[in-house]
Amino acid sequence: MRGNKWFAALGISSLLLGSALAGCSNSEESSSQTNSDGKTVVELNGWGSSPEEEELLKETITAFEEEHPNIQIKHEVIADQYMDVIKTRLIGGEAADVFYLDALDAPSLMQQDVLEPLNDYMTEDFDVGDFEDPLVNAFKSGGTHYGFPKDFSTLALFYDKQAFEEAGLEGPPENWEELREYAEKLTVDEDGDGTPERYGLGFAKELARQFYKFQPYGGKLVTEDGKAAFANEKSVEALKPIVDMYKNEKTAGLPSDVGAGFGGDMFGQQKAAMVIEGNWTIPFLENNFPDVDYGTSELPAINGEKATAAFTVAYVMNKNSEVKDAAWEFIEFMTGKEGMEIWTSKGFALPTRKSVADKLGYADDGLRSSFVEGASYAQPWQAGENLPIIMNNFDNQFVSALLGEQTLEEALKKAEDTANNEISSSN
Repeated sequence: MRGNKWFAALGISSLLLGSALAGCSNSEESSSQTNSDGKTVVELNGWGSSPEEEELLKETITAFEEEHPNIQIKHEVIADQYMDVIKTRLIGGEAADVFYLDALDAPSLMQQDVLEPLNDYMTEDFDVGDFEDPLVNAFKSGGTHYGFPKDFSTLALFYDKQAFEEAGLEGPPENWEELREYAEKLTVDEDGDGTPERYGLGFAKELARQFYKFQPYGGKLVTEDGKAAFANEKSVEALKPIVDMYKNEKTAGLPSDVGAGFGGDMFGQQKAAMVIEGNWTIPFLENNFPDVDYGTSELPAINGEKATAAFTVAYVMNKNSEVKDAAWEFIEFMTGKEGMEIWTSKGFALPTRKSVADKLGYADDGLRSSFVEGASYAQPWQAGENLPIIMNNFDNQFVSALLGEQTLEEALKKAEDTANNEISSSN
């Protein structure tokens, strides 16, 4: 059974052990989950982040503990192989009460019966309608909420104002056709050797940065049963512009082409006049390239439609938690209006609640408004439990199409066939 692949891999005996620990109801808090002061201890697992974000998390947790003096949060950072560790602990009945879950991994865990359904905990005051729909729906299955998103970023266009002025361009492109024209005008190849000193556009080749282009052309990433579905004319039409810009026109480049770590670094070094990146690029540029004068805009329309990707993470509850009431109070605070305002107050992460984005002024922020605007129509980076297999095969083949080692049609067909063979063999 496909839905239980990683359970079987780690052992049925551990699964039975985990199930045996699920005895506590919502209204019961095990005495083993209290500290010496009699406080209920809620264990939280997450991954590491920047020192500034760590400080904000501590501030938010402190605010929660002050309002809930009978609850203590025990926070553990899992530094490496986060999801592997989480899955192993879930199987062994040792997972934290609350943990981070990326939208990419949510479909798999929502099918495994290891996450606590949250609908019965929610009250009207929690105001689920305040969340941006694409973000909250990423952690919902069959009408059941299994988590609530703590923050997000969409993709937007960063553009170098000085480069635009020099090229006689007054504002960002409104559609992909204009983007190609702008990229040509912004590309600087003084030697004429086909290796520009500055590309018009910097981009990332991974599927996570390309998948949102399929939908405006009527294509899709996966089938209803979770198989890869991008080897068709619609997908070729969606991806052909960026392949042509890279392979033939030489107006788009990858960060690795200029020795940069990612698109933001490429942009900061002014080796690309435009890049498609997330909100995380703003603090990166502030810290590393403060002299670059730039703006952001929503991504240029694709085939006449607005489109972008969204990357989001939720707080979820372990179904085997022995302190479910306290765990919910923590999730409710951290994804509620008060906790989210503290967590997102510095703009490192963006609030998934519309009211918090408005209160913090992000809808009117000259740099962050583009990301906030995209949230209402963004496609979450999520496509069923087989997405990791599909992603790996796409990434392996797409780069060969960019390099001209095979046609785009051949690359997509090979990626789809190989991915679906792997999916079938793993069932």
